[in-house]
Amino acid sequence: MKKNTKKTATKKKVVALRAPKVLVLHGPNLNLLGEREPAIYGRTTLSEIDRSLETLGRDLGVEVEAFQSNHEGALIDRVQESRGQVRAIVVNAGGLTHTSVSLRDALAASDVPVIEVHLSNIHQREEFRHRSLIAAVAVGQICGFGPDSYAMGLRAAANAIRARRKR
Repeated sequence: MKKNTKKTATKKKVVALRAPKVLVLHGPNLNLLGEREPAIYGRTTLSEIDRSLETLGRDLGVEVEAFQSNHEGALIDRVQESRGQVRAIVVNAGGLTHTSVSLRDALAASDVPVIEVHLSNIHQREEFRHRSLIAAVAVGQICGFGPDSYAMGLRAAANAIRARRKR
């Protein structure tokens, strides 16, 4: 019996490294950005914010997935579904910031860094907006910079992801 002396080429498996994913969560009424109270929230639309975050995400080496809902339960479901899939969450919970213990608890259970953002400075507005239920489970809060609040939040999320890798 002859031995097969041909050498077979070994294929090297190339593994593409996926960028860590950041969930950007938009709460109630944020779908109306650009139209709703432009003196407070500006004229930039939510789709414009999402597009700019996708571009910034590429520059920062993260993948951005945006989700908006006017329904508290849908936001909670999305946070729970993201477990094990995302490395950080940037959240503008809108009015739920001040009222939703359930969303706060879902964010706390996510076990990833949470960055809270707001377009307006909630501390300069009505008294009921001064209290955030989310702040206690967030790495930090960014507010008052219009759409730049989201960009700052995404940068903070990318930094938090890098910091966790070093541990």
